[in-house]
Amino acid sequence: MRPEKPTIVEDVKLRLNNSPFLIVVDYGGMNVEHFAELRTRLGGSGASMTVIKNTFLRRSIKDAGLPELDAYLSGQTAFVTGEKDICGAAKILKTFAAEFEKPKIRAGILDNAILETAQVIALADLPSKEVLQAQLLALLLTPATKLVRTLNEPAASLARVLSAIAEKAPATPVAEAPKVEAPVQEVPVAEAPVAEAPAAEAPATEPPAAE
Repeated sequence: MRPEKPTIVEDVKLRLNNSPFLIVVDYGGMNVEHFAELRTRLGGSGASMTVIKNTFLRRSIKDAGLPELDAYLSGQTAFVTGEKDICGAAKILKTFAAEFEKPKIRAGILDNAILETAQVIALADLPSKEVLQAQLLALLLTPATKLVRTLNEPAASLARVLSAIAEKAPATPVAEAPKVEAPVQEVPVAEAPVAEAPAAEAPATEPPAAE
């Protein structure tokens, strides 16, 4: 083992641990000017690209506890890390490759999962994390604002009406509400038939006979 290898591996390991993503590219065929231009563009999005030997990157990835990318580490390799989300760096790599046909995206790592080339390119078409957060926040706040306004307006109107009534009403003691008693169910009582008293008959008197 060469003396500088532990230092290189440790440095790359720290960079991998401090970055939310990793993109591995093949920079074969790029000249110095193109390489410098790509680094400048990546720097504008808070990302950086570093050329490294495959053995060093393989060991650094392992020491950082990330998924192994052995199948993608061959040829002329460079890796991209950054301070922000992966979308910005992926977009720059995709645009640059469309202009100069270099570099070629091999793979990536995001949230401890391996990304294939197509997946990294697909992320390039997404808005940045900040834009997505702003869009989501606007989506959540707009219905909530309308809902709060709808719920509060009737309550405020009712409060104003009740307040006006209270001001106009004379200060009189509040009568206690009558206690509501449970109705007593009456059992029907059979009434005895009332015997009708016989009508008093007038004494039968015969009219005096005519004399």
